[in-house]
Amino acid sequence: MTTREHKRTSNIKTFDPRHSIKRAVKTRAAGSRWVIVTSKGKVTWSNKIERVAAIRNGVPYESVEVIGKKANLPVKHLLHYLGVPQTTYNKKKKENDLLSGRNSEVILILSEVLDFGLEVFNNEEEKFHRWLRKTNVSLGNVPPESLFDSVTGIQEVRNTLSRLEYGNLA
Repeated sequence: MTTREHKRTSNIKTFDPRHSIKRAVKTRAAGSRWVIVTSKGKVTWSNKIERVAAIRNGVPYESVEVIGKKANLPVKHLLHYLGVPQTTYNKKKKENDLLSGRNSEVILILSEVLDFGLEVFNNEEEKFHRWLRKTNVSLGNVPPESLFDSVTGIQEVRNTLSRLEYGNLA
């Protein structure tokens, strides 16, 4: 072995998987935690089972406004996506009522995707909001926000954001 080869191999560190495993366990333990804060309290979840529990418990109507602010969308648009008339929304919100299971699910998943989108766009809200409104080839030439009316549509937006995160055309 030449001195050059010896020097090169002596600088190589051996891989110890225990360090990686410990880091992964810590990361998984910390996990993602999503929160929707309303004047009535907050809804929190960190995994799909907790999300199911939150859906079953129902999410306050006021959470529509919270999501509207996250997405920079008027409440009117979100109500259209949820299929809830404005008058019903006003009445139910005033009565501190809860959204239906389906609408609670859409709100919770939408909250997750909006948080993920901000992360992908390095917390640059203006750029992310612009992206939500611009037509997107990978989504069939429609703006991502137009797909917020179904869980499948929201998931497609998430898939597109995942591709963007890894530098793929989206």
